[in-house]
Amino acid sequence: MGKPTGFLEIPRRDRTYQPVADRIQHFREFVIPLPPPEVAEQGARCMDCGIPYCHNGCPVNNLIPDWNDLVYRDKWQEAIRELHRTNNFPEFTGRICPAPCEAACTLNLDDSPVTIKTIECAIVDRAWEEGWIKPEIPEARTGKRVAVIGSGPAGLACAQQLARAGHAVVVFEKNDRIGGLLRYGIPDFKLSKHLIDRRMAQMRAEGVTFRPNTHVGVDISGRELLDQFDAVVLAGGSEKPRDLPVPGRELQGIHFAMDFLRQQNKRNAGDFIPPEEEILATGKKVVVIGGGDTGSDCIGTSIRQGAMSVVQLEILPQPPEKENKLLTWPYWPNKLRTSTSQEEGCERLFAVSTQRFEGKDGRVSKLHLVKVDWSQDENGRWQMKEIPGSEFTLDADLVLLAMGFVHPVHEGLLQELGVELDPRGNVKADTRQYRTSLDKVFAAGDMRRGQSLVVWAIREGRQCARAVDEYLMGYSELP
Repeated sequence: MGKPTGFLEIPRRDRTYQPVADRIQHFREFVIPLPPPEVAEQGARCMDCGIPYCHNGCPVNNLIPDWNDLVYRDKWQEAIRELHRTNNFPEFTGRICPAPCEAACTLNLDDSPVTIKTIECAIVDRAWEEGWIKPEIPEARTGKRVAVIGSGPAGLACAQQLARAGHAVVVFEKNDRIGGLLRYGIPDFKLSKHLIDRRMAQMRAEGVTFRPNTHVGVDISGRELLDQFDAVVLAGGSEKPRDLPVPGRELQGIHFAMDFLRQQNKRNAGDFIPPEEEILATGKKVVVIGGGDTGSDCIGTSIRQGAMSVVQLEILPQPPEKENKLLTWPYWPNKLRTSTSQEEGCERLFAVSTQRFEGKDGRVSKLHLVKVDWSQDENGRWQMKEIPGSEFTLDADLVLLAMGFVHPVHEGLLQELGVELDPRGNVKADTRQYRTSLDKVFAAGDMRRGQSLVVWAIREGRQCARAVDEYLMGYSELP
């Protein structure tokens, strides 16, 4: 490393944000980047540890110490080459990944990990500005055709790798724009959509064809694709939301989180939402059920829409404010985290379960809740019990269900193909060949592993591409 004592001399410094009062007035990104000299200084904090646990903490196995050192040495163009060796879309992960690499950083033992996510984002953003990122067009074409169903991070990563191997790749997307949950699940204030469009232009130049507004299993059958293509990749994500089947669920004003988030992203893109279909938090008392990232996105969106109040409910107990490093490091710890959206103004309630919804004139008006206690039985399994006498109510005009996703949608394509599913309802495929129970059909991303992180999706897309390339050609030079 260029600065062996950097971690002793330089304090951790990360990106900052626009003030809350300013950023809730718009839907644009609000992160304030560090200037390049300070990014280089942060790269100097990488301590050349004997075992770089950040590699294993990162699902795409980014070569983190390498590009930290290159940034410190002002070799930014070499740094983007190292970054792209393992990650097709670092501008996505540099914005929306929770950075398990930083939790695994050796300096995290002292609560001051290297600002890996910030450095990653700075490298790729500068590379785009300088014009260093160009299409990687294959020297020869193989004549093989591959259909990729789904244009989220797994589908896009798989498609780009296969195109660079010389195959003709067609990406099918049921929505009107490419990007999957990157496009319609992640709010614009976390991920600007021009970043997706920029990568699409690169991929088109590399030979990828995009087919939006094409719902495979509805507009075109899966069997037709099997007849037309040499291989088919299922990368449609895990889109079946977890529901809350309690009394009153049928009341108006109770919606799945993705229906709410999708509408706002469409508005930001200039689309018209018919008034009778609008889901808006403006002037309403909003309750978000679910404490994860999707719930947090609902909070930030509701606040920007002008909600009267926002309350977030989590059925699990409140995590500890600080983890025990000797028990958790270098793994991702369970601890209390506060997102930028939660900082913008919401009340958070933990260990709370919804008993029923109450309505007025057919619309939700109140939630009946109860506090719960979690304990382990004799077999070590966690059990939830309602606490007698702890019942209470919460007024609500809009309820957003953000409790995660159970598995991919089975109706349509998966049922038509008859592909084998695993016990959790995901498409069954091994982690080396990514092959399903059907010949020449592969699966990757959330559709195979269940809902997960953007970095896992990119990793799976890349690995699946290599497996498809080996299947088609008998060998593969893809990383």
